[in-house]
Amino acid sequence: MIDSKIMETTKSILKEFGNTYFSDKGTLKRNKVIEDLDAYTPILMKALLANQLIHNTYTESIVIDDKSVDIFKLNQFIEMFTYKEYWQDSYTKFENKIGLTAGGKFIDETADVVLDFPFKDTVLKAGMTKEDQKDADEPFLHETIAKAEIDQLLEPKIFVNATKYDQENLDGTSVDNFDDDNLIIKGNNLIALHSLKERYAGKVKLIYLDPPYNTGSDSFLYNDKFNQSSWLTFMKNRLEIAHQLLSDDGVIAIQLDDSEGPYLKVLMDSVFGKDNELFTQYVLVRYADKTLKSDMDYHKQVEQIHFYKNNSQVKVHPNKQEEQYDYSKFNFKISTVGPPMNTVILGGKRVEIFKSDQTRIRKIEGSSTGLKEIWATGTILNGNSSGRFFRDFLNGRYKTDGYGIVYKVYGIGNDDNEFRFFTGPKKQGATKGKYYQGVPLDVLSGKITSKKKPIPGFIDMAGAFGNDRLEGGVGLRNGKKPEQLLEEIIKIFSKENDYILDFFSGSGSTAAVSTKMRRKFIAVEQIDEQIKKMVKRLNNVIQGDQTGISKDVNWQGGGSFVYAELMEKNQGYLKDAQHAETTKQLENVVNRMIAGGADFDFRVDVEKVMQDPEYQAMSLADKKQLMVKVIDKNQLYYAYSDMEDLDVQELMSESDIAFNKSFYGERDL
Repeated sequence: MIDSKIMETTKSILKEFGNTYFSDKGTLKRNKVIEDLDAYTPILMKALLANQLIHNTYTESIVIDDKSVDIFKLNQFIEMFTYKEYWQDSYTKFENKIGLTAGGKFIDETADVVLDFPFKDTVLKAGMTKEDQKDADEPFLHETIAKAEIDQLLEPKIFVNATKYDQENLDGTSVDNFDDDNLIIKGNNLIALHSLKERYAGKVKLIYLDPPYNTGSDSFLYNDKFNQSSWLTFMKNRLEIAHQLLSDDGVIAIQLDDSEGPYLKVLMDSVFGKDNELFTQYVLVRYADKTLKSDMDYHKQVEQIHFYKNNSQVKVHPNKQEEQYDYSKFNFKISTVGPPMNTVILGGKRVEIFKSDQTRIRKIEGSSTGLKEIWATGTILNGNSSGRFFRDFLNGRYKTDGYGIVYKVYGIGNDDNEFRFFTGPKKQGATKGKYYQGVPLDVLSGKITSKKKPIPGFIDMAGAFGNDRLEGGVGLRNGKKPEQLLEEIIKIFSKENDYILDFFSGSGSTAAVSTKMRRKFIAVEQIDEQIKKMVKRLNNVIQGDQTGISKDVNWQGGGSFVYAELMEKNQGYLKDAQHAETTKQLENVVNRMIAGGADFDFRVDVEKVMQDPEYQAMSLADKKQLMVKVIDKNQLYYAYSDMEDLDVQELMSESDIAFNKSFYGERDL
């Protein structure tokens, strides 16, 4: 019904063999065809190669001893029968076959092995609609897209209905230019990201993402067989373009629970590079006495945020929190009695060795003259001079000096003491030791009054998650991220006026916090309900919203943003087809498309399909699925290059045309 020309030709040849390759109902016996092809059945091979189209498509001439020999590319020909749909020049070969491959061939064809997953090499154009949003604009779509069309799918698109909101225009006013303002885009996020690339490539400092968690309550249920791999491909497509948008010192942070978090981390390693991993932060999102569902066996309390930098050659300097230096941890004092049991030279330094009964180590109230106890283990052994001295000269000396030994090492450290005390293991079986550091000279002199704290690997946000339901003056039943969490991330990895991007924007938490922290936001969302909430929330922020982090940052209002939509083309027909409730409604949609010259997949004669008895016998659901499939997804939105067409310009206002030229830098069409 939607066969390619090569498949139609092959079927017509196979029909010459009677019932050998077709059932009584006329269904092609694909397994029988493959079996005879693998066996190089002479009569079948002769019939196929006698056809000029097949001969030209699947043979290659090579010269052997000055003679030209035609080689039949059997494996490529067989591939036509191994996949469910027969689409010419298919962009993906992994739609219905899973296994170990190398160089694009399955393991039975090669000795080299790598792991591939279904849809890995395609583009999955999908949104983040949920199961409970029955009127969602865009359910998940598994698409097989011809490779030649991918550039067309992802080329920059036209924006329409550009509207600016500020304190003087809370209802919005149409704009015909874009002056680097905050930006909300309505449309498919994959396509929007490729439109943003024209203007923002290499400029975004921080990307925060809260994608669909793929837990079974979101939209990734279209094909259960490939559920996880579809989600991974969905994320891969978007991470690859996000990678291009980040600045060299940019950071991407993605929050998930443990359903897909570990798999996402492997994918992030692949897209951004293992060397670019910064760390994973664990977030307490609910307390132990707060349950998700009473019938759950296991209680999920923690989510994870994977942080990656963009460029392995550029160091990221996080804005670490400072705390005032105090002496509370300098709360030890050590004294010795009598001469040392031995004196040695280690590493060019004089070391006095005391037995345990010659020393007294006691705790005191922290003071500027006290000592701080530090275990000589782990990263300390490589991190400073005292750690390295213990590692190189004292580690293992208990075998010679005994247990409970105290070493007084002269000429080491950065405090005002002439020496530093080290201890070896205290008892048999122990191997670790300690050293005792005085207050650094820079601190004693007042040159340094504070120190920077490392970014914590675990943060408690359970209280914030429990109280964020109405932040910004808009509600969200679940999945809303509290402003306090976004504040922590934005504060650490950006500064004022940096670009912050969130292309799973939801209710607009990232945009709201970015505004209050005086960053520039770019937000992408496609669901009408969420867009309305986001615009309302940002208007509230402009007016001085006092929820969330407003009091912490002394937010008094101000700012502005521009809202714009990707200009729909087939997207409108697609929604109508998806929402058709009767066969008649579906036919009306298709007839409107035909009459209006809308775009179907170029390999399909839709009018012929509609007249086919097999199609007419289909259920409404199957008809909708087929029509959704043949609507050209590369033409969901009008491309910027379409503005050359006067017919397209007639669909736009003068303001729309001017805005697009401004956004894309008035580049030549």
